[in-house]
Amino acid sequence: MRQLKPELGAWVSIGSYIILSLAKLYIGYMSNSEALKADGWNNFTDILASTAILIGLLIAKKPRDDNHPYGHSRAEHISSLIAAFIMMSIGVDVLINVMQTLKGGEYVKPDWIAVWTAGASAIFMFFVYMFNKRLAMMTNSQALAAAAKDHLSDVLVSVGTVAGVIGAQLHIRWLDPVTAFVIGFMICKTAWDIFREASHTLTDGFDDNMLKQYKQEIERIDGVEQVVDIKGRMYGNEVAIDVTICVAPYLNVVTSHDIADRVEQLLEQKYGVVHAHVHIEPYKQNHMFRGE
Repeated sequence: MRQLKPELGAWVSIGSYIILSLAKLYIGYMSNSEALKADGWNNFTDILASTAILIGLLIAKKPRDDNHPYGHSRAEHISSLIAAFIMMSIGVDVLINVMQTLKGGEYVKPDWIAVWTAGASAIFMFFVYMFNKRLAMMTNSQALAAAAKDHLSDVLVSVGTVAGVIGAQLHIRWLDPVTAFVIGFMICKTAWDIFREASHTLTDGFDDNMLKQYKQEIERIDGVEQVVDIKGRMYGNEVAIDVTICVAPYLNVVTSHDIADRVEQLLEQKYGVVHAHVHIEPYKQNHMFRGE
């Protein structure tokens, strides 16, 4: 079966947002629903975020060159940052509009069609969210995972829109701004989580628990006396590991090289690490692990 690519998820997102933003803006203006119009503009800005993610994924596919010896995979993380910034601006804008609404404003009762539109949008975006979440896991794409989180925020926004419009129909005016405030806060929280994860990776942050697991597995290899240093970093969805191992000082170059090959094979076959650099040192009793 043909392997799915993360760009498919980005195209699905862009197509979905174009349809939803046009429908919500048109029906929002026709039904006098401020909540639905805001939801439509929210989807319109999501088109920009999804386009940024698609560009990042396409750049990440470019092969290595003289200026990028490790490839262009980190463009995917940069696109995640852009998506986070756009999401944060949306969330802040929602919160500002809520504060303005709480200060007072003209009350306009929207039509019920706004409820059905927002409800249908929530259901539709939930399926898009599930599709991209699964595709992100299959392709190990951080940018697509960030897009999936954004989709879930859009589902919550549409659900909040439904609640707000129903509240307006029942003359419960406080329900709309309170729901909008919660949605705005959740959008900002999601944007912050995406920003933190992408910036952590771009600054060469790595899961310390995984490094400890790698170290324990490597030290079980026959001929490895000790792991004195191990570091990891992410290049897009690929892991790169630098490890320094100690072997018996009387071993010849060929035998030491075979041990290093077994370390690389372990990391690749068990953990999918295709970029591993193994440095060999002679074992000494007073060697200390540099990661401690």
